[in-house]
Amino acid sequence: MQDRGWWFAGALSGALVVMAGAFGAHALEGQLAPRLAAAFETGVRYQAWHTLALLAVLAWRASTPLVGQRLAMGLWAAGTLLFSGSLYAMALSGVRGLGMITPLGGVLMIAGWLALAGCVLRAQSPSGNT
Repeated sequence: MQDRGWWFAGALSGALVVMAGAFGAHALEGQLAPRLAAAFETGVRYQAWHTLALLAVLAWRASTPLVGQRLAMGLWAAGTLLFSGSLYAMALSGVRGLGMITPLGGVLMIAGWLALAGCVLRAQSPSGNT
């Protein structure tokens, strides 16, 4: 199977999204200050969207492997780890300093989207159409 490790990472991230969402909605309900609960929820939301994006690129890669797809996925994975991970850790620990990591993760996520855009621009259309 092509990209087996990426498929595994995507599936694992999807499972973690569901677990984190359920944990936030049930176990943490009323336990966190509203600001920290919102941060946790933001981490879940961004992880979910980037997990879906990663799976979509993997499906696209199965039929049309292009230079830059793996770079985009790698940047999203690292960005998700730093962005969502720092928000989860900050919400659960209350250590505000962890929030300094969050923007770095966001920059990596943005870089992943720009890498994907570059990948699309470099790709040659088989019919010559744009």
